[in-house]
Amino acid sequence: MNELLVQQITALANDSDKLSFICNVTAAIYQSTERINWAGFYFYKQGMLRLGPFQGKVACTEIPLGKGVCGTAFEKKMLLNIIDVHRFAGHIACDPDSNSEIVVPLIYNGKRMGVLDIDSPEYRRFDSDDEETFEEIAKIVSKKLAD
Repeated sequence: MNELLVQQITALANDSDKLSFICNVTAAIYQSTERINWAGFYFYKQGMLRLGPFQGKVACTEIPLGKGVCGTAFEKKMLLNIIDVHRFAGHIACDPDSNSEIVVPLIYNGKRMGVLDIDSPEYRRFDSDDEETFEEIAKIVSKKLAD
């Protein structure tokens, strides 16, 4: 686990403004995670996942539930670590340069709020340490959003 990144995000959670906090979380992930090309959030609003703060190229603004890696992770309430997004049924190609993706649902006390989404131009980019790091970050973010 990237304990330094988790500690940084824990400290950022002291920000009283949730939007500022989320913006800084995306920047911290993007700046401290090697070999990625996108990091950000989609939030559940009006029956869809809608784009939130991010770092990287222009992104899809809406994702239907159950569609793509983000919509599937949200619907199944589980982390998805996809080694080759082009082989994922229903993949939504917002950036054709992305080849692997990790998505962690934001859930607090059973309430789903959205997903943390990180993309890489490398195949098989994310490992179990990344899963542990991003799950911990998702817990911190979910708790902050629920407050």
